[in-house]
Amino acid sequence: MNFIPWGPAPRVLRYYPLFPPAVRGVWQAERMTTDTRASALEILRALVGRPDAEFHEGQYEAIETLVDQRRRALVVQRTGWGKSAVYFVATLLLRRQGAGPTILVSPLLALMRDQVAAAARAGVRAVSINSSNAHEWAEVQALLQADEVDVLLVSPERLNNPSFRDEQLPALIRRVGLLVVDEAHCISDWGHDFRPDYRRLRDLIAEMPDGVPVLATTATANSRVVTDVAAQLDHRVTAGSTSEGSTTEVVTIRGPLARASLRLGVLRLPDSKARLAWLLSHLSELPGSGIIYTLTVANAEDTARLLREAGHAVRAYTGQTDTAEREESEGMLKNNEVKALVATSALGMGFDKPDLGFVLHLGAPSSPVAYYQQVGRAGRATENADVLLLPGLEDEAIWQYFATASMPSQGKAEAVLGALRDAAGAPLSTPALEARVDLRRTPLELLLKVLDVDGAVRRVKGGWVATGQPWVYDSERYERIAAERVAEQRSMIEYERTSGCRMEFLQRALDDDTAVPCGRCDTCAAPWYPADVDEAAASAAAQSLDRVGVAIEPRAQWPTGVASLGVDVRGNIPLGERLSTGRALARLTDLGWGGPLRDVFASGATDAPASAAMLAACVRVLADWDWDERPAAVISMPSRRHPLLVESVARALSDAGRLPWLGSLDHANGGPTGTPGGNSAYRLANVWERLAVGPHLAEGLESLAGRPVLLIDDSADSRWTLTVAGRLLRHQGVSAVLPFTLALKS
Repeated sequence: MNFIPWGPAPRVLRYYPLFPPAVRGVWQAERMTTDTRASALEILRALVGRPDAEFHEGQYEAIETLVDQRRRALVVQRTGWGKSAVYFVATLLLRRQGAGPTILVSPLLALMRDQVAAAARAGVRAVSINSSNAHEWAEVQALLQADEVDVLLVSPERLNNPSFRDEQLPALIRRVGLLVVDEAHCISDWGHDFRPDYRRLRDLIAEMPDGVPVLATTATANSRVVTDVAAQLDHRVTAGSTSEGSTTEVVTIRGPLARASLRLGVLRLPDSKARLAWLLSHLSELPGSGIIYTLTVANAEDTARLLREAGHAVRAYTGQTDTAEREESEGMLKNNEVKALVATSALGMGFDKPDLGFVLHLGAPSSPVAYYQQVGRAGRATENADVLLLPGLEDEAIWQYFATASMPSQGKAEAVLGALRDAAGAPLSTPALEARVDLRRTPLELLLKVLDVDGAVRRVKGGWVATGQPWVYDSERYERIAAERVAEQRSMIEYERTSGCRMEFLQRALDDDTAVPCGRCDTCAAPWYPADVDEAAASAAAQSLDRVGVAIEPRAQWPTGVASLGVDVRGNIPLGERLSTGRALARLTDLGWGGPLRDVFASGATDAPASAAMLAACVRVLADWDWDERPAAVISMPSRRHPLLVESVARALSDAGRLPWLGSLDHANGGPTGTPGGNSAYRLANVWERLAVGPHLAEGLESLAGRPVLLIDDSADSRWTLTVAGRLLRHQGVSAVLPFTLALKS
């Protein structure tokens, strides 16, 4: 009898008898399907730790598509459905057939940590390469070379790291067994987040060898996003050319998005004080432990501080939180060692605590899609979880800020390309580009990524180079994205105000045609949350919001490359020319005084003296200021936009401190140039030698040699205007310059 091998597998070969072709084809297909399902179920049960576990509807179909059919699949299923089980089970099955490792593109470090832990439970050897584990990269590379890795998790940003992209990725692509793109809605222009690194995945997908399955997963995609992502998965480019090659139809597996465990509600309160007071009054009544989302880092930190002062076990979790502290906080929440994490969207996609009892929002995300994704953290393995939104009056202003901050402008893009072309092929680092283009580091890096994905620039060792490929600013695309964002914002407001079922609203926003009323939310049933506020809590919230005083840290170094802009300074700022640590009344993003300050600095606002309440708050900042030596006089900055405002603060602090007000610095050489924003090099160049000490002020300073002075301005952003002014005054002989502003912008 003749035997033939059936599918290569590491270490163990399975043989099946040779049948006539017609019989053999049917028999083998049935046998393969049966064997795949049995093996897949065995792995699934190990993964979830339950011997009676069964596949959810659609899970095995997705696995079969990848393993037996070697096709491309898009899985759109609600949070908690088990999308990670699909790719872990498929990975082990493919590895048993001799396939190479899975490349899993994962967007967040928290998600990577959870996925690695989940993989280990199923016997999947998973490792990650990300910004927080550089010390492990050499070990990971050795494991890959020894074929001892089943799943390699990488961030989308890592795909454009020059050494990874040029030295490691090509070898991985040649032997990859499965490519998985998690949170795949980010591939699409219509996704809820403008993340250019995800757009690069379209090129990676096109480079996959024939027969390598590709899986894209998401819980947050409407029909338009589904169509767009499927097109990206289907797009194939012939190696070495730009012509389209063959396509393989994408299998889309989409399920209902209803979350029966969630009880949704919206509580509209008049202001930040009322929202915080409600939280202080009722946080302990919310079930289990959960997440309190805020829209800004400042709000997360301030809210966490207020709750801790009231005796609640909470921690702040933001993009600025140290990596080790973030990991510790995630573990504490999972172990119910804290009541809540007060978080920005940094704690989002992929964080897995199946018994999370509640999600509460202080301020609304900018779209129902983003909101559905965040509330999906709750109630994944429980029958009940509470979800409550407390929208704020400031929400729309915050949405607009973040929406405009991430969109590249044509002028800036052309300036970057011009600077790189002028370098004649020599790589320019990001700091070097900052000295040539008036963009801050974060938006500059974002713009470079956009240009990189568009093929106009390339990241190499040592920096960035222009590719020379034609590039045209895609204004139509950016206008389309901007319009979609506005529509999403309107939809979020409609969610807040709807009289219909809230879960049904979210489902329909995601084009789920199975949506029906949930029977649980505050519109289907009665409001399930209390609306009262404890008097003591209201007092504590008011006191917290009335807190004043934020440190203004002095600049210690001149910006890199500023000499190329005609400012002959470099390195550390001499101690004898530096500012001392200053104070601002509040940050513009603060929950308390941030609101009144935002009104003062709003576009089109009329210049006027500060209100009596604001001036009294400024006096309190001075009373709490623990300076080394009391200032001997007050000096103000010249202001084009807010002269009345600055003078009113200077006079009030002069009177309250019984300090002489010596007047203002003068503008010189036409005064500061440029516009708000921009990077440090340009901001310094715009104010260098454009301030002066006039005769009247110089006369007043003569008697203050060796004494400190208080310097008053309307706001501090880059701090270079204050730094230059402080340097001038130090040259006049004062011992220290203590800056004070109403607002701290960053």
